[in-house]
Amino acid sequence: MSKPPRLTLPPAARAYRLTTSRGEFAVHEAGEPVHGTALLVPGFTGSKEDFIALLEPLAAAGFRVVAVDGRGQHESSGPREESAYELHELALDLLSQAKALDAPAPLHLVGHSLGGLVSRAAVLRDASPFASLTLMSSGPAAITEEQQARTKLLVAALEAMRDTPPAQSMPAIWEAMRAQDPADAVPDSPELAAFLRDRWLATVPEQLITTGRVLVSEPDRVAELAELPLPKLVLSGVVDYAWPVPVMDEMAVRLGASRVVVEGAEHSPNAENPQVTAGALVTFWRSLTMQ
Repeated sequence: MSKPPRLTLPPAARAYRLTTSRGEFAVHEAGEPVHGTALLVPGFTGSKEDFIALLEPLAAAGFRVVAVDGRGQHESSGPREESAYELHELALDLLSQAKALDAPAPLHLVGHSLGGLVSRAAVLRDASPFASLTLMSSGPAAITEEQQARTKLLVAALEAMRDTPPAQSMPAIWEAMRAQDPADAVPDSPELAAFLRDRWLATVPEQLITTGRVLVSEPDRVAELAELPLPKLVLSGVVDYAWPVPVMDEMAVRLGASRVVVEGAEHSPNAENPQVTAGALVTFWRSLTMQ
């Protein structure tokens, strides 16, 4: 999971609820659309807070930046129905968010990990709202076999406790997950540990069940995506446990996409090296206006 380097919003940012045709979504926003707007979509077990460290540098570069909690994710509510979190439903949510932003062109879409799969599904349904797509630490199909095994165990645990109230099941599963942390792992600060737990407890179990299934079963749709005349960037850290870096290298070639590898980062360059990540995004977006 992404671990934000800090949890306090920068002074120029604000938190609010974005009203769309498909409900309200919790968002963080910063900046003015001098050069455009960016919509940032988080990954599995993630949230808008994963992008906190990007808000200030992207806003300073002249972009309006909006990071969103998806349906049933952290501070965005959602139903206790698995069908509500199918990939096509999340794609429709994303398109409704883009429309609700009512942003002057260009509107750039950035999807991290699972958020990349959601973003891909959205642009394959309707690319017209967007000026570009960035797939951040997100690959061509399902995650690696090792991560599939871990995700299937998590989904099975959530399914087994489906009839248990979340107030009881979610803390129990959280403690079981933390018990699997490596003994030599650097401990999180008390503030971050509390946030990560609270975020987990606030997320709807059915959202995790359904999106977990997406991660272990998503087919390769790169050929379809390559047909869209939408500028694309594939961005990752130097190593990645969900999709190996060589797999993302190959995907970028197949897409005809720009490619950036962020030094000092792994699966979450947005949190692990936000300054370099922000610089890469700005360089990519500005290059599109010069074409």
